[in-house]
This record gives sequence, C-alpha cells and structure tokens, in this order.
Amino acid sequence: MSEMRITSRKNPLIQQVRRLVTSKKEREDSGLFVADGTKLLEEAVKHFPGLETVILSDDVTVSLPQQVEVVRVPEEIMAYISPMEAPQGALFLCRLPENIDFSPVAGMLLLDGIQDPGNLGTILRTADALDVPVALLEGCADPYSHKTVRASMGAVFRTQPVQTTWEAACQAFAQTNIPVAVTALSERAKDIRKAELASIAVVIGSEGRGVRKEILEQADAELVIPMNARCESLNAAVAAAIVMWEMKN
Repeated sequence: MSEMRITSRKNPLIQQVRRLVTSKKEREDSGLFVADGTKLLEEAVKHFPGLETVILSDDVTVSLPQQVEVVRVPEEIMAYISPMEAPQGALFLCRLPENIDFSPVAGMLLLDGIQDPGNLGTILRTADALDVPVALLEGCADPYSHKTVRASMGAVFRTQPVQTTWEAACQAFAQTNIPVAVTALSERAKDIRKAELASIAVVIGSEGRGVRKEILEQADAELVIPMNARCESLNAAVAAAIVMWEMKN
C-alpha cells in the first residue's frame, strides 16, 4: 500500500476532488466519484471493489486493502476538500461501476425523477435493507453524488443502482407480462393494502410533480397510500418505504 503526503491546495488531486464533489460531468468524464466519512469507508472496503484512493487526516487510522493508494493531508486541507461541515478525516475516491443492464422482475420499484439526493439515498438504503430491486428512470439525482452516497449509508456500495429509461422499462415489463402500477392521488387508485404488490412493479414519482403523465397514461393501474384526509401527500422516500414494506408483506 503506497502512501504520500499533500500539503498544498493547488495539488492536482486536491483540485480534482473539489471538482468531483460538485460536478456530475466531472464524475462521468473521470469515471470516479467521491464519498466521505469513516463509516462509509468501512462499507466501501467491505463491499466495493472500485475503491482506489483514500485521503486521510494525519490523526486518522483505518484498515485498508494493499492495492489502495493512501494520501495524508493536514486538517486544513481536509476541511478544504470535504463537503461535510465537520469532516471525519476520511475522504475517498471510487471507480464508477459499469452500467448494469435492466432486468424486469416482479416486486420492483421504479423511481421517476426523484431529484433530491437525500430522498434517493434513503430509498436506496431502504431497498437494500428489504432486498427490493430498484431502477432509476430519467430525471433522478445522481446515485453517486456524495449526498446520495451519504444518505444511502453505503447501500450503493452493497447494491449497485440500476438506471434505465421509461421506454425501455415499459417494453421490458410488457414482454414479461409484469403489470406496472403508479402511485397517484386519483379516484380510481386502489388501496395498496389490497394490491398484490409482490407480483407487479410500482413507480414512485418525483417530489414536486409526482409520476410523469406519460407513465400515468401507460401504467396498468394506479395505487394510493391511505392517509388522513387533511394530508395531501407524503415525502417520496416515506412513500417508497411504505410501498416496499407492502411488497415484502
């Protein structure tokens, strides 16, 4: 395991980390993403083969594979590159995994335009815990942004997010005769407690607009989560958790 020390903000690696934190294009162009925190680092070491470089503050000690490059930095450099208000002294770079081909299965969750990284990460964390397959449709937040990775509590290291388009997903489900339902507030929507969720796929819509009109029109059914009449909606991550729980029960 090689180790080096960096003390300058102008160092190319330090500048690259800053770009990776803020730019999806930089992540895609370089094939790398950034995560931070000692707990997430432990998850990456255990489950993710793409761990490449670990940047540590001088006083932080962790166990790492031999092939990982280690960089030591003073606290002021860690504060400069870490997106956290109170850095834990560990920030690391991982190689973006190759895309996984979409495979339709019953009991799957489809996410349509989930734009908040916190919501997306929470959904991925819950799906990993309940062993529910998830696919990200167009408009979702980057599953490898540092905010999503942190909210997922390392779920992206254990279960790789699958990304596809609605057109491709719709065709795949039609070919396999798996119905697709959407969560929606409508008169014809069926109570999710009365639906066989384990035998279908369910689409959760974005925080602001819900499920896209195109998907609403092509879906086989509409579902509603029963709630107090004075409440208009649920947080997307909460709605997804309820749907996934019903899928498994």
